Amino acid sequence: MNYQLIEDLRYGRLTLPEFLAQVKTHFEEREPSVLAFIPEEDRFTRIQNDAEELMLRYQDLIKRPPLFGALAAVKDIFHVNGFSTRAGSRVPSELLQGQEAESVSRLKAAGALMLGKTVTTEFAYFSAGPTRNPHNPEHTPGGSSSGSAAAVAAGFCSVAMGTQTIGSIIRPASFCGVVGLKPTYDRISREGVIPLSPSLDHVGFFTADVETAIHASRALYRDWDEPLSLERKPILGIPDGPYLASASDYAQSWFDTICRSLADAGYELRRVQIMDDYEDIRTRNDVILSAEAAQVHQGWFENHKDLYSTTFTELVQRGQSITDPQYQTALTARDDFRADIRRSFVENDIDLWICPSSVGAAPKGLDGTGDPAMNLPWTQAGLPVMNLPAGKNPDGLPMGLQVVANWYKDESLLFWAKNLEHTLAGDKR
Repeated sequence: MNYQLIEDLRYGRLTLPEFLAQVKTHFEEREPSVLAFIPEEDRFTRIQNDAEELMLRYQDLIKRPPLFGALAAVKDIFHVNGFSTRAGSRVPSELLQGQEAESVSRLKAAGALMLGKTVTTEFAYFSAGPTRNPHNPEHTPGGSSSGSAAAVAAGFCSVAMGTQTIGSIIRPASFCGVVGLKPTYDRISREGVIPLSPSLDHVGFFTADVETAIHASRALYRDWDEPLSLERKPILGIPDGPYLASASDYAQSWFDTICRSLADAGYELRRVQIMDDYEDIRTRNDVILSAEAAQVHQGWFENHKDLYSTTFTELVQRGQSITDPQYQTALTARDDFRADIRRSFVENDIDLWICPSSVGAAPKGLDGTGDPAMNLPWTQAGLPVMNLPAGKNPDGLPMGLQVVANWYKDESLLFWAKNLEHTLAGDKR
């Protein structure tokens, strides 16, 4: 569902009843094979009632909010009024409830209608849920925001909320062939979302195109600052070194082809050696995540250990073994790393880093969610990142380009991404 659909709803070229009838038919045909959503009885009766209230509130087309009638999906670690939060877990649901997430309330205020809760891995970690990749049901959609990425890719909704603690927005966006945005740390509120690792958690979202992402950002950001002019093309940096080498041979070859296409389209690309300490970056990420996950789950885990998966149990137990000095040292090193990466933009006169969004296309099988190695450093640094769909591999599975901007340069990232999107799609405008 691209931005043109939102415009048609807002300006009355398509009525909400007509639209919802189309969505209902598509949803009932496709969702049983995708399994992106938490099951809900009378889903479309609820949505139709919500739509009637929305139409009564905004009978004047001129006063309709920017996302009027757009359908939104929400990862099931976000609290949403009228919905239970289960977080992909067997822990008693009454322990997990809370006040509606600020991001959800912002979407509603902008006119969005809630299509429903989407499948997440257990507490947004690695234990896979039932969701299939819409491009091939034998392949993972990624995780942990698996349901949200698949919901947009399957054409069920215009925007779907997710979170990223390592690579849980950018990787599934790449695997499912949609736009994904992870903002600068905490620029979209984390309030009302069950945490995994508060120092690393980011709230972001998925859309079908960059234009929709821009309009969703205007609604979701607490401090959106419209850029005045971005007519020039950004200078693109290529992060050479052990980080980039962690991508598969195919992904690196594909990325070289993408770089040549961007150069042919008039972009200046600069190769820079960075992140020589990539293994140290990965190690301290696990220290921070494990220690904080153990803290978040301390009470629940003590009382309901038998209801946790083996994978999450190992995470909590690993976190319990980390000392406070080890944890504080990792946080300090994270801050130093963020400062180094921020300087790298300035010292090399780079506007955006580009690299593969994942080590390869979505792997076959549904027991895992893929490797987040390509996302981990940028998440740890808290920088704004987007996945832009960039073609498919020979098996018809999507590939994605990861685009990274400097601290608090989200607005520039999004507007530069519009031209990059056209270039990657083969549009020479």
